[in-house]
Amino acid sequence: MDKGRLQNPDPALLQRLLEERTADLQRLKAEYDNYRKRVRRDRMAVREIAVVNVLRALLPVLDTVDRTCAHEPMTVGLKDITDTLGAQLGSLGLETFGEEGDPFDPACHDAVTHHVSPDTDRLICTKILRPGYRLGTQLLRPAHVEVTGPPPPARNPLAYAGI
Repeated sequence: MDKGRLQNPDPALLQRLLEERTADLQRLKAEYDNYRKRVRRDRMAVREIAVVNVLRALLPVLDTVDRTCAHEPMTVGLKDITDTLGAQLGSLGLETFGEEGDPFDPACHDAVTHHVSPDTDRLICTKILRPGYRLGTQLLRPAHVEVTGPPPPARNPLAYAGI
């Protein structure tokens, strides 16, 4: 008697066993495919977190380079450093934002100073004190800006008196 062999192979029994084993293999393949997708998704999430952490750590370096470029004559070496740093960080997906004339958005701008101008109807960024950075849709740091806009609405003194 051979181990693992049927004595009287019934075609219906063989067909049922074949269908069971095929279903088992299909379930196993689906589980493995789901596992691979989950691992790939987890690896991408870990990579994104690592990139965000590195970029956040480098923001003070970018600020220092920006200040140096603003206060020192642009030498060939300094230009090479700023160009290389910008290109490498850009390849990781780092985006700078905050331009003079942009509409003020409290979700991505920190207003440090507010200037009143009666000829404006909305808040506008008039000076960028420190640029903001984002990675895709994730805000790494808001831009620090001076804004100019209309005067605030007059407050009703009776509203504070409880009347």
